[in-house]
Amino acid sequence: MQWHISFYNQKVETETLTFPKGILANFLHIAEMIEECGPALGLPYTKSLGKGLFEIRAKSTEGIGRSFFCTIKDKEVVILHSFIKKSQKTPNKEMEIARKRLKEVKS
Repeated sequence: MQWHISFYNQKVETETLTFPKGILANFLHIAEMIEECGPALGLPYTKSLGKGLFEIRAKSTEGIGRSFFCTIKDKEVVILHSFIKKSQKTPNKEMEIARKRLKEVKS
């Protein structure tokens, strides 16, 4: 059985699908690999952030995109939050949004 990817809400889907073209292409490539092989791809594609939160690491010459996700039963991956990185370190504000949504999805 293959994995299925869904979005937390319409806003997250729109934020993700409006990434710059190169970043979006890389994101979609990683998403296809997740659907075929599961979310445990490892670096440079995905990374565990602990406590059930993971990130898709999409990049291109246009910059770096991050999409936080979690897994739920029946091989479902939920994209919780997406944004374009503008600094080396992921801003706490972005992490907090993802962690809050993770709690909602898991409860």
